[in-house]
Amino acid sequence: GKTVLANFVSESTEGICSYSPTQGVRILEYEKPNLNGSSKGAGCRFELWDCSGDQKFETCWPALMKDSHGVIIIFNPELPSHLKEIEMWYSCFVQQQPLLDSQCLLVAHHKPGSGGDTENLSLAYPLNKLKLIHSNLEEDPEDVRMEFIKYFRSIITIINESREREEMSIIL
Repeated sequence: GKTVLANFVSESTEGICSYSPTQGVRILEYEKPNLNGSSKGAGCRFELWDCSGDQKFETCWPALMKDSHGVIIIFNPELPSHLKEIEMWYSCFVQQQPLLDSQCLLVAHHKPGSGGDTENLSLAYPLNKLKLIHSNLEEDPEDVRMEFIKYFRSIITIINESREREEMSIIL
């Protein structure tokens, strides 16, 4: 699910047909023109780090987290084990980093043909305070794309505000 969504969001066609578990991390670089909604200005360049969900790569996680601006946690809501795993991912990748909850996006990814229930997913605290979207690329791909764009815009805003505060502290 993670790789399929990463490919979709970055408009990559790499490995779209066959399933192959990510080994460690796979970095997708792409540019999104006019992300801020205006026709002027440069686009934004993104790096999506598609990380393996396998805990055997746990020793690599600190390097993956270094200097990250946001975290997207993708899970299959139909697998009860994933609900426990996302607590661990949230703890490692958000709480133990200098990231705000607003820099985290939870994605309940529904596989094609699953017909997943998008209404009755209840998450325990602290996950229930995070932004949660449901993705189903079969039924609503453009809604999913728009949710990711909103998330990326919010990250850009946070980065710009942080940069402005830093510049003001230097001036003062």
